[in-house]
Amino acid sequence: MTLVLRNVRPWGGDAADVTLDGGVITAVGPATPEGAAPGSAPVGSLSPDAAVVEGRGRILLPSFSDVHVHLDSTRLGLPFRPHTGAPGVWNMMLNDRQNWRGAEASVAERATMTLGAMIERGTTRVRSYAQVDVDAGLERFEGVLAAREAHRDRADVAVIAFPQAGLLREAGSAEVLEEALRLGADVVGGIDPCALERDPVRHLDIVFGLAEKYSLPVDMHLHEPGQLGLFSAQLIMERTKALGMQGLVTISHGYGLADLPAGQLQELIDEMGALDVSMATIAPAGAPLPLQQLAAAGVRVGLGQDGQRDYWSPYGNADMLDRTWQLAFTSKFRADELIEHCVAVATIGGSSVIDPAAQRLASVADRPGLAVGDPAELVLVEGDTVTAAVMDRLPGRTVIHRGRVVADALQLV
Repeated sequence: MTLVLRNVRPWGGDAADVTLDGGVITAVGPATPEGAAPGSAPVGSLSPDAAVVEGRGRILLPSFSDVHVHLDSTRLGLPFRPHTGAPGVWNMMLNDRQNWRGAEASVAERATMTLGAMIERGTTRVRSYAQVDVDAGLERFEGVLAAREAHRDRADVAVIAFPQAGLLREAGSAEVLEEALRLGADVVGGIDPCALERDPVRHLDIVFGLAEKYSLPVDMHLHEPGQLGLFSAQLIMERTKALGMQGLVTISHGYGLADLPAGQLQELIDEMGALDVSMATIAPAGAPLPLQQLAAAGVRVGLGQDGQRDYWSPYGNADMLDRTWQLAFTSKFRADELIEHCVAVATIGGSSVIDPAAQRLASVADRPGLAVGDPAELVLVEGDTVTAAVMDRLPGRTVIHRGRVVADALQLV
């Protein structure tokens, strides 16, 4: 079915009519007045069954891509609970382990609710973790699969089999991870090969070995500080090069990398660009990722919401526009171009992390995703400009997946 978005402003520019058909953008032309007959639109002759969405001058953006979210741990929609975790990845994991089965709803119910809320706020591309370990077995993984199935016509969801407790500290961990891969996980996860596992060679042997065996990409959580984080990142890139996995490896978080001396940081970024190793950030407090340097080196960068109001953290609200504001704020950006770049990272940047063959950001000034032939993964947002939309984060959004409206704050779909 043909869908026409009438009187919209692509990336906040001039008003236009945008035609969608077959899951892609098929035409972009000058806007026609609201209330005009669809056949009078200058974007071309429309079929009698063409549907029209009145844009009302809203900004048209590529839909958001959340590339780092833990749908298996979310408590959005449930009663608020005090934070009980102790500092440190292992301690936080143990706190989660002690509490997650006592939630007021199942993993599948919580993940399905949160994914639905994310879609309603403009996210149609998701890469979610699903914890697999000797405590949870495959229960959390299956819960995320259930959420994906529930929203299969509203968003594309890739699932990472994630060994949150590591692979070496508890017997049987690697076997649970591999079982998730046999059952259809899309990505092999890994975590802190030095700080948590204390044996980076064995950990990376397992992770990259499974990735090679099942022909899957790798996503490595890296919380490690400074020089330790650098050492792990270098080992990850050595594996990437040795196995010919360019474009198939993502470093998530990379908290300590921004604290590196300037020369080491630039050398690392250049190597990441050369090996096409991508990064996923959640816009944390502290030293921000050097987004401008990463863009200049051609490193794919995406944004995610991490855990949302779960046993790790009380933060998160299913709104990637809100997390985009956080990315701009923690990056200390004020110029419109840089704030808009954060939007580009949260949309097209994330899409290219999920799919290395997808369109990529060419520079900080690049604003792709809304031309003829681009995927019809779109969101309409209120705002005078793109920067204003980030600052205000208003309701009134219309969300389009594969050329079809899947959420509309102005009417029930």
